[in-house]
Amino acid sequence: MKIRLLFLLAFLFTLQSCDTDDILPALTLTSSSNELSENQGMITITASLNSELDQEIAIPISFSGTATLNEDYLSSGFNSVSGVELIIPSGDSSGSLTISSIQDEDIEDIETIIISVESQDELIVISSSITISLLDDDSDSDGDGINDSDDNCPNEAGLPEYNGCSQPLLIINEVLYDPSNQGLDGDANGDGQYVHDDDEFIEFVNLGGTLDISGYTISDADAIRHTFPAGTIIQSNGVLVLFGGGTPTGDFGGANVQVANGFENRLNLNNSGDVATLHNANGEVVLTFDIEPLSNNPNESYTRYPDLNLDPGADGILFYQHAGIGEALGALFSPGTKIDGTNFN
Repeated sequence: MKIRLLFLLAFLFTLQSCDTDDILPALTLTSSSNELSENQGMITITASLNSELDQEIAIPISFSGTATLNEDYLSSGFNSVSGVELIIPSGDSSGSLTISSIQDEDIEDIETIIISVESQDELIVISSSITISLLDDDSDSDGDGINDSDDNCPNEAGLPEYNGCSQPLLIINEVLYDPSNQGLDGDANGDGQYVHDDDEFIEFVNLGGTLDISGYTISDADAIRHTFPAGTIIQSNGVLVLFGGGTPTGDFGGANVQVANGFENRLNLNNSGDVATLHNANGEVVLTFDIEPLSNNPNESYTRYPDLNLDPGADGILFYQHAGIGEALGALFSPGTKIDGTNFN
């Protein structure tokens, strides 16, 4: 009987000690930009948790890279005793600090600032580092007559109308070619019903200067699926979402929202493999998106991770299934917004 009683007590202790309070909060590090101009530039570094804390937490931040703290740039979180810390106040789920550039007259190459969070006993660190390019306003690395600090493509000779790039720096950030057919799980356009062709979408983000895409077209292997009407302007860092059809309902992060107006008034992105091509008004190819490598009928979107990422990294992958990314919290898509549902700007 004594042995049984001890076993029961141990079992009850195990139940009490394995509740959700024991799960460590997860931390994600993000930046308002991946470029910092030497000419009075400033960016914000934000640490976000997936839950609120009941006490203030100070997260040590370390800096590396070719740029030097307190010589090339400053951090608002600097403390002469503890170094640099990012504070998340009690009751909040995020905290931030700013990085500001220091102006000088030296002609310098593009320098890097690597901002890192070390492993924490009380946190699970999901994204632990960010790399920022510090752009000198006294130099022109690519010789195109546009200072690096004003050049969106400082290592590639370009044109002033494209902010120093050789062509408009417009990217496809997210694509939904296979909406879920489980009730309203696939209602990406928010009109209250699931219609496969209507809920497909392509999300464009403009990383360059203000861009007029009037007369541009989106086509697949068979036909032109959409012609962007006159007056279609995407501001710098602006977003445009093109749905296959329906009546898109919602804010969509303040994005410019359009519905396919071409052949059969739908995008018709084939699950078995397709290529979406954006042509400019002169019929020249601006960018393409190849669905073939992603043709696994996922019932969710594919998105760049992190958002706007241009570097596929060592694994060669740019696009990931949306719901499998921690910041998505299980969401199947996020037209017009970042993966976590927040606005791009």
